[in-house]
Amino acid sequence: MAEAKAAQTNKAGKISQHETALQKKFYSDMLLIRRFEEKAGQLYGMGLIGGFCHLYIGQEAVVVGLQAALKPGDDVITAYRDHGHMLATGMDPKGVMAELTGRATGYSKGKGGSMHMFSREKHFFGGHGIVGAQVPIGTGLAFSQKYRKTNGVTLTYFGDGAANQGQVYESFNMAELWKLPVVYVIENNQYAMGTSVARSSAQAQFSKRGASFNIPGEEVDGMDVEAVHAAGEKAVKWCREGNGPIILEMKTYRYRGHSMSDPAKYRTREEVQEVREKRDPIEHFGQKLIERGIATEDDFKAMDKETRAIVNMAAEFATESPEPAPEELYTDVLA
Repeated sequence: MAEAKAAQTNKAGKISQHETALQKKFYSDMLLIRRFEEKAGQLYGMGLIGGFCHLYIGQEAVVVGLQAALKPGDDVITAYRDHGHMLATGMDPKGVMAELTGRATGYSKGKGGSMHMFSREKHFFGGHGIVGAQVPIGTGLAFSQKYRKTNGVTLTYFGDGAANQGQVYESFNMAELWKLPVVYVIENNQYAMGTSVARSSAQAQFSKRGASFNIPGEEVDGMDVEAVHAAGEKAVKWCREGNGPIILEMKTYRYRGHSMSDPAKYRTREEVQEVREKRDPIEHFGQKLIERGIATEDDFKAMDKETRAIVNMAAEFATESPEPAPEELYTDVLA
């Protein structure tokens, strides 16, 4: 669908301005996530980020493609590999980095860290540290949209490891019974923490996981931002028209370990390098833009310079921001 749109030409034989702008935005948004995560990894190594930190490097096409399929008012919820999702929804890199470093200027006042930050303004509802816990919450968000007749849709992201949790199937059942407008996005990056899908899942085709609940599913190349966007538009339309939930399995890949403490010895360097060389979402999409005459190598260099400046400013803002005051221990606590 997105490929067809990209091929649409005007009378002069050129891609429309809208499509040109959209494709450039795909590239710049993916690049921002990549550079942000690289900087987060550096800050973690310097001891400026504590606790757990799960990087999204390699999976950028998933959130960028899907976010472009949403409308204002749609909701997003995900697990703990969440920085990319935050940036894709439009959250300020400075606020995200400040939260990662535990500063008062962060999105959760420095008290949530990498795994727990939110933005009601951007309709981003977390960041959740418990495996699979966000799935029933995302289902509840979709129930709220239907109950309040907002015509909104909820993207509920989870991974291949979480796909084996029982609460996921309770959510599937209720979502289909009540025809809730929820897109379940399974980010299948091939490894549940440190165990390959082939060893941990009896049914490794996650797009079929909703079959017994009559929930349709589609397998998507999660390394191709245009394929993701096309599938996202179709899925969102399905939900918005009142057909109930749908599952999108995004076949993607993370380059780093599960978290910063994971040396990822369960796979070979050659495997990771092969994916980088043959399927990298940014490099390969950039090549398409050059072939289509939409961008040049010089354009990409300028974009990269600008993106690095944004990320460096975010890191500077974070490290110069104050830590939460001791009395903040007693605020935002439900009693």
